[in-house]
Amino acid sequence: MARWAGTGGDYGGRVIHVHRGDERYPGGDVAAGIETRHAFSFGPHYDPDNLRFGALIACNEERLAPGAGFDEHPHRDTEIVTWVVEGELTHRDSTTGHGTVVRPGDVQRLSAADGVRHEERNDGAAPLRFVQMWLAPAGFGGEPEYEVVRGIADGTPYAVPGAAALLHLRRLADGARSALPDAPRVYVHVVRGAVRLAGGRLAAGDAARITDATDLELAAEGDAECLMWEMPGEPSYG
Repeated sequence: MARWAGTGGDYGGRVIHVHRGDERYPGGDVAAGIETRHAFSFGPHYDPDNLRFGALIACNEERLAPGAGFDEHPHRDTEIVTWVVEGELTHRDSTTGHGTVVRPGDVQRLSAADGVRHEERNDGAAPLRFVQMWLAPAGFGGEPEYEVVRGIADGTPYAVPGAAALLHLRRLADGARSALPDAPRVYVHVVRGAVRLAGGRLAAGDAARITDATDLELAAEGDAECLMWEMPGEPSYG
């Protein structure tokens, strides 16, 4: 039986499925200082009804204790986007050949293409918390790419061309409102605080998967931070 109890509603032709943070699949290795919460089917938590939403195939909440990390491992044909919430993430991979430190406010993207190896660690003295999202590419192969955008501005869309997707960051003060993009598929992940969406409430760790999103907005309850994916609706994205 699937552990996710998705709830949905039809709002004028739109379908919204809400998935709560406490329903995420547990992962990582607590003894090694790694705590992971998976939003989608992953590893031993196989759920054929929760493999992906649009191009998005993973949205992991990660916590690394000082000195902990993921040893070098391979990826291919995956777009990997990382958002640091607290602390500093040290990234090393076979594309850049050197380490990069990613901090809160930075967006990191690794396009694995035809193959790349990387490691991710908390080399700092404070706990590290980040959200890592994997997207299936529209095509396969090619040369790996890596970039970090420092201090991305609120509301600035970040394009992931390989997956035909846009990431939107929203930092909202108490009572502030922000429109969702009108798109065939929109994924909303609440990083901090809480927001109202179509009459429902999303708290930190919660996510909404929206099909045929039109004329929707978020309203913050207290200060809030959200990540939103804008994606097309081609059948190839599942």
